[in-house]
Amino acid sequence: MSAAPAVSVQNLTKVFKSTLGKAAFRAVQDLSLTVNAGEVYGLIGPNGSGKSTTMKIVLGLLKPTTGVTSIFGVPSTEVASRHSVGFLPENPYFYKHLTGRETLRFYGSLCGMRGVKLKDRVEEMLALTGLEDAATRRVGGFSKGMLQRLGLAQALIHEPRLVVLDEPTAGVDPAGSRKIRDLIIEFRARGITVLVTSHLLEQIQEVCDRVGIMAHGRMVREGKLEDLIAVENQTEMVLENASPELLARIEALVKEEPGAAKILRSGHPRTTLERLFLEATHEEKNR
Repeated sequence: MSAAPAVSVQNLTKVFKSTLGKAAFRAVQDLSLTVNAGEVYGLIGPNGSGKSTTMKIVLGLLKPTTGVTSIFGVPSTEVASRHSVGFLPENPYFYKHLTGRETLRFYGSLCGMRGVKLKDRVEEMLALTGLEDAATRRVGGFSKGMLQRLGLAQALIHEPRLVVLDEPTAGVDPAGSRKIRDLIIEFRARGITVLVTSHLLEQIQEVCDRVGIMAHGRMVREGKLEDLIAVENQTEMVLENASPELLARIEALVKEEPGAAKILRSGHPRTTLERLFLEATHEEKNR
């Protein structure tokens, strides 16, 4: 029997009931997705697309109207499903008077960690996130990027199998964003599953194995990143030392060209994830 996926969402629908004369709002409509263990899955979409609602239901923070979600085979409605999850919200809040080290010790203790195990884990997380020099600084003096990295450290403190990141680079400068991107790649190398939402599509493109694009509560595109960004009806050739004359004659003469010309790569050219995102959401809007 195969192992359960890290995250399973099956036919999920979430309707917020009408209040104060407002009509009922359908935030998510018949959504299904699977996040496999050990992969980085990016869930993207414009504001109001339903991705945050989906993540809250997966984490057990909201109840679905219909459908089922689970984490490693345990229904999200059960508290036990959260034991193997680390979560970084878009705007994490920390007690400003605590230092970075004290903050991680606090969150580790909330997870039941004690003694030498907690002490060693705190130091490991400070090193992993590059916060060793800030370990004794009060969190109130941290930059946005440092706060996000501290949030990643607290999300990992109890050694979760799944990390859920909601806009982890929001408001972070380019250097900080790069550090967070590298950390996500490090998580994957450690075998940690990552479910991430972001509007910074270039960064999603750099770190994700698979991507789901949501619009108006529905999944409009989903799959392996290399498949999604391939332009299927075009072919590109990358040539080395090709003369202008050879480029004009292209394929027929490449095989005949003696020595100088060499085909380095042949296949489907790539679009950008941003372009795919805009096309997919535009198609859904016009349905």
